[in-house]
Amino acid sequence: MQQCKKCLLLEAGERVTYDEIMRYVATLDKRDLVPDEVYLSRLGICQSCDNLLSGMCRKCGCYVEVRARLRDGECPDYDNKRW
Repeated sequence: MQQCKKCLLLEAGERVTYDEIMRYVATLDKRDLVPDEVYLSRLGICQSCDNLLSGMCRKCGCYVEVRARLRDGECPDYDNKRW
């Protein structure tokens, strides 16, 4: 059986990578981050996107858990911005 790749890092079992990303985000200035409700909303949108592959956006190669957390982050799909 083939494993689904349309998930976030934590859901994909990529615990080490997820933990490293969360440590990085924790070092960022809180003023550069969106509130939790915005972050979770963005992640929900990413989860329904066909460009999500094992926690990475196929449009730009970023980890969506980072881009979605950043205040100046935006959906990289220039043809169909979702957030």
